[in-house]
Amino acid sequence: MGRLVGQWLLELLFSIGRFFLHPLLYFFLIFSFLNGYWRVRRERKSFHVRVYDVFDDIRFTYTKGIIAGLILSVLFMLLGLWIPFGTLVLLTIWLLAVSLTFQPRFLSSTISLGGTIFLTALLNGVADQSPWIDEFFVSLDKTNYSVLSLFLSFLLICEGILIYRTAHYHTSPFIIKSKRGMPIGNHVANRTWMIPLMLLVPGGSLESPFSWWPIISLNGEPFMLVMIPYFVGFYQRIQGSLPKESIQVTGRRISILGIISLVVAAASLWAPFLSFVAAALALIGKGLITVKQRMNDNSAAFYFSKQDYGLVVLGTLPQSPGEKIGIKTGEVITKVNGKNVKTTYEFYEALQISRTHCKLEVLGHNKEIRFVQRALYEGEHHELGLLFVQDEKWKSEAS
Repeated sequence: MGRLVGQWLLELLFSIGRFFLHPLLYFFLIFSFLNGYWRVRRERKSFHVRVYDVFDDIRFTYTKGIIAGLILSVLFMLLGLWIPFGTLVLLTIWLLAVSLTFQPRFLSSTISLGGTIFLTALLNGVADQSPWIDEFFVSLDKTNYSVLSLFLSFLLICEGILIYRTAHYHTSPFIIKSKRGMPIGNHVANRTWMIPLMLLVPGGSLESPFSWWPIISLNGEPFMLVMIPYFVGFYQRIQGSLPKESIQVTGRRISILGIISLVVAAASLWAPFLSFVAAALALIGKGLITVKQRMNDNSAAFYFSKQDYGLVVLGTLPQSPGEKIGIKTGEVITKVNGKNVKTTYEFYEALQISRTHCKLEVLGHNKEIRFVQRALYEGEHHELGLLFVQDEKWKSEAS
């Protein structure tokens, strides 16, 4: 028994070592950095100041999915879900190819794993005419499509939960022109998550310590543990509502889609063709969710635009006085130092009434008025860190 435990612990250490040798782990450092760089450029174009630093995307990518990965790894281990080495290589190549678009929206599990399912079937179908396929993608012909569809479904549920819980953090504000040429505020969530996954791969030296595990049989084959950095992406632009509300609706819909796909994938254990139905259902469903969100958002009134009752806050700079006094994105400043404000010019002018103190009347998300105030120090009357859509000319200002 002690020898078996030692063998498993040694294999676990090897799997962690393989994780840090995986090329995707380092490619996505570049991917996240470039997304951060392009985001900062867009923010500076709109506000002449960046909202979050260029490394914010890297910090998000490599921290927000760790717990989800640990939970999924335990689940996969308990169920004994496995994947052939060649299929794992194909998934890595396909994920890398998709990520070269530098568009997180294409990194949904519906595309990465769904695409892998169909590519595996295609390569297995032509393997007899192309011997190199078996040589390069080792054991690809042993792929269990039902297992792949289960992986897809579980990861799609996880994707929806991650979107619901974290995608609204640090959404990036920017300015666009409406069809009438007026400046309109938008927010965008352009996110990726690194999800560390521990997988069973046939062909190692480990053997099952239980007669009933793995639940989905490897036909008595020994196996090894492989830990991979799996990446999931998400993109959503919002102009007709609060970013958090819109993103969480999308997250719920994707989780529900994942549950429906899981039911079909589970049924494929008895009717294998359903594994392809589950993949197609997930891919089409995700597309419909995206289209519905975009149509609903486009049909809604502009949330971040000029209002007759006050000045809408498009965003707040991190660690700024505006953030510290609790002003949130989407709230409306109706008065400054007792003076009504509807434009950024009026806002600046009202701040000058007192150079040592400011008092703001704020209409919150609950449609109730509250008062916030703060002492001002030298220069701060121009640096509250609040971002607005300026209506006088085609740009916005940070006050």
